[in-house]
Amino acid sequence: MDSPFGLLAELTYRCPLACGYCSNPLNLADYTDELTTDEWRRVLVEASELGVLQCHLSGGEPLLRRDLVQIVAQAAEIGLYTNLVTSAIGLSRSTAERLRAAGLDHVQISIQAEEPANSDRLAGIPSFQRKIEAMELVKELGWPLTMNVVLHRHNIDRVAGVIELAERVGADRLELANTQYYGWAWRNREALLPSRAQLEAAEVVVRAARQRLRECMEVIYVVPDYYSRYPKPCMGGWAARQLTVTPNGDVLPCPAAQSLPLPRASVRVDPLARIWAESPVLTAFRGTDWMPDPCRSCDRRELDFGGCRCQAFQLTGDAARTDPVCHLSPDHHLVARAVAAANPGAPTEDLPLIPRPHRVRASRRTPTAAPPRR
Repeated sequence: MDSPFGLLAELTYRCPLACGYCSNPLNLADYTDELTTDEWRRVLVEASELGVLQCHLSGGEPLLRRDLVQIVAQAAEIGLYTNLVTSAIGLSRSTAERLRAAGLDHVQISIQAEEPANSDRLAGIPSFQRKIEAMELVKELGWPLTMNVVLHRHNIDRVAGVIELAERVGADRLELANTQYYGWAWRNREALLPSRAQLEAAEVVVRAARQRLRECMEVIYVVPDYYSRYPKPCMGGWAARQLTVTPNGDVLPCPAAQSLPLPRASVRVDPLARIWAESPVLTAFRGTDWMPDPCRSCDRRELDFGGCRCQAFQLTGDAARTDPVCHLSPDHHLVARAVAAANPGAPTEDLPLIPRPHRVRASRRTPTAAPPRR
């Protein structure tokens, strides 16, 4: 068993935006009892002792945590590389300067589209201009900047404009990741899934941009799982090198695994090292011994590890099934049906998106001392 390399610290699921492609849980009320400052400090120390080198501070919107600077300072003190994953709503100059002084290493800012009206519509609030100003501030303060855009049917046709925007703001890295269908995105799948023609046109644009910008910007493009012949090795394999800690302290192999019917593990109950080594939620699908056929006898079993367990459960109700994205899966027809509906004759671009509810208030529980472990 390897040690984890990266920690996704989901500090809160509160968020001022209402993106219809959000992959956060639907049951947001279950996560209002957020870890305290002291609990997050302990989690970071335990993660470092376990072997974690990178800490991605995410949500929701991590800037809604009043103790974000203290959390960053703790991570920096113990030598973790920190990346703030943010909508940038609330990234004022004073906050940015405090985060810089605390030792934050990198900033990743999401934006919904390349022009104001569509970006604001998809975000659910006027936010485009604030995001641009925040990116300019990030560059001014000397941080590496990643610009992230989640692609779907409502913006993928404008990917060339997205790339031009990344150039204008001086992004060091551009992530163009097609929507993953969990949480709110699952509810909106029919309205979000792009057509094959849209994807093919976007890929031509992205390939040309990668070639043109290879000396000055890294361009990452992630195609939708539904259009792949084989599934991706989700998170590099189940609980292989990554782990997620949710706002209430649950530990997961990936952000979407909260949906699976597996026993919960919490940093409020057990040390992170014990959870990583022994908890069923992290050991259930680690490695390849759990695999059914066709995965068990497939030459790719240690390349894609059977694909995404959360996607298998989402589509079939059984997390141990072969990911239906794989063309060899006995359940592949479930994906093929969705793809067929997204292609010629299906006017899904006109379907409205169900917005994620705004949630910006903190829970009533705001102590900085951790409760005793049971």
